[in-house]
Amino acid sequence: MAKTADEMMASMKAGLKAKTGKSLEDWVKIVQASGLGTHGEQMKLLKTDHGVGHGHANMICQTAKGRFDEDPNDMLAGQYTGKEGLRPVYDALEAFARTLGKDVEISPKKTSVVFRRSKNFAVVTPATKSRIDLGLNLKGMTGTGRLLEEKPGSMCTHKVRLESMADIDAELKSWLKDAYGRA
Repeated sequence: MAKTADEMMASMKAGLKAKTGKSLEDWVKIVQASGLGTHGEQMKLLKTDHGVGHGHANMICQTAKGRFDEDPNDMLAGQYTGKEGLRPVYDALEAFARTLGKDVEISPKKTSVVFRRSKNFAVVTPATKSRIDLGLNLKGMTGTGRLLEEKPGSMCTHKVRLESMADIDAELKSWLKDAYGRA
């Protein structure tokens, strides 16, 4: 079964302490005392000067900026404030994603929600008041009129624009299932 966000964070913290001998709080103090302001500078400090792995370094930097202080449910609600008509579309996407496997993780961020397995397979972003963009990782698949190819280097390889529940059809579900299978 997929871990909750709290369980994943606890596991990351335990792994950080085991690998480095320092707690997350100790590392946050180091980053804050460094006076470095950008995420990139802080990551370089942790990875280059201290040998911290990428995932742990990112967690430290995000914690130092207070990004884990928010409740994931509040973040999701905030995404749909003023876009309440799109919330049922998001809810249907999440419900379908959960049927794909017990290993599906749903991870709300400030402006989007990531669906992941061993890696991200979809990103749901309320792009406008009337549209959700569903990013999918379908490397090597040719785009269509509806399945839009993204620029190289984007978080997802493809995007589908959704405006209503009618857009969550068999075709969309097959793309989401394919992306899950590739993750």
